[in-house]
Amino acid sequence: MSGAGRRVAVVGAGLTGPLLALLLARRGFAVTLFERRTDPREGPAEAGRSINLALSARGMRPLERAGVFAEVAPLLLPMRGRMVHELTGRPALQRYGQRPEEINYSVGRAALNRVLIGAAERAGVTLRFGQRCLGLDPISHTARCREERSGRQFELDCETVIAADGAGSPLRESLAEAGVCEVRIEPLAHDYKEMTLPAGAGGAHALDPAALHIWPRGGFMLIALPNPAGTFTLTLFLPRAGEAGFAQLADEAALRRFFAEQFPDLAAHHDALCEDFRRNPQGQLATVHARGWHLGGRVLLLGDAAHAIVPFHGQGMNAGFEDCAVLDELLERGGQWAALYEEFERRRRPNSEAIARMALENYLEMRARVRDPKFLRLKQLAFELERHFPQQFIPRYSMVMFHPEISYLEALRRGETQASILEQLDRARGADGSIDYALAEALVRERLPALAGRDPGARTG
Repeated sequence: MSGAGRRVAVVGAGLTGPLLALLLARRGFAVTLFERRTDPREGPAEAGRSINLALSARGMRPLERAGVFAEVAPLLLPMRGRMVHELTGRPALQRYGQRPEEINYSVGRAALNRVLIGAAERAGVTLRFGQRCLGLDPISHTARCREERSGRQFELDCETVIAADGAGSPLRESLAEAGVCEVRIEPLAHDYKEMTLPAGAGGAHALDPAALHIWPRGGFMLIALPNPAGTFTLTLFLPRAGEAGFAQLADEAALRRFFAEQFPDLAAHHDALCEDFRRNPQGQLATVHARGWHLGGRVLLLGDAAHAIVPFHGQGMNAGFEDCAVLDELLERGGQWAALYEEFERRRRPNSEAIARMALENYLEMRARVRDPKFLRLKQLAFELERHFPQQFIPRYSMVMFHPEISYLEALRRGETQASILEQLDRARGADGSIDYALAEALVRERLPALAGRDPGARTG
């Protein structure tokens, strides 16, 4: 589709919105980006939003497509695996993958947001901050906004509106009220709080900065992602109520006892963590399931507005960026907005449902299963099968994080088959723990079709 001078409005300047606006501007569209907040380049980050995010290969590819990855790269801190902190013993690293390049990256939300907004502005995108989207007019179905400073309301004068306005999208609510979109919001019974682990002497990291740190405690967990300034962002995920939940930590004594009992290796920082815990907001988590992402060619939902997920697979941002790349590919082919939006939902909704499910499953893995000897045994077996059968077998986590050419849906489906193969091989181990590789080959060849573009002769290190 030729963009030459055609007006498009993008609502939401979080992360997905600016990337999409940049891609559209590069195609020649006259893009205006609307955002209810003030310009994040001119003030502190908004309270209550996640400070750190995990960028994976799936999210890096759209940044490269938009020509902005070189600006993002200096913001990234590599994480080669999960550093698991048990109550006793030394922390142990569980690598994400077995190739040197199979790493994820910690990136600060605010810094990434500033880069994307700046790149969009340089590409010719018009930025309108302090403009709150109110949804669609119930009769004309025209998107309406309000200028926060003056209170003036106005309609968006454009061919189409793309809603990248997050999990609480007013435009999605309007589509639901109009009977266009079916929405089901699935709240998680666990909330979160963010804290900051201070830098050590001379600005050094107090923990290994090349890992995502996890304190798995069965029913809850604490995680830490590194920051360039030597600090770590800690996020505590706890049940909202019940024993070992947020409701039980209302008084100072209970809070200090909780940190002392559950995170003794952070004892030197308990004062700072308790202060952050009291000061910072308690965030809630939910999965948004929606069907009917567009109103003809007039409005499209994209990113969290269409499919918000819980953060436990680190794919919310990455999935939103992948949305942008898919829509850009469809625009390259040409066609009318309505047909493009129909095809976009057809391609993306099954994948968004797949990653939503895997994100919930990964929470159980992170808070509990990483401590299970059987989990570790099967993880090593999965690496062995990947080395022996690289054309057919890639661990599910690796498919999601390091292989953007494999869709979320395919990763889910193949992952289920692979899990059953791993279980069967584990049960059939010899008395000495050895694997029956003849059985492994038979199961893999029979049940896992070869992946397109994989070299059957390749071997990983």
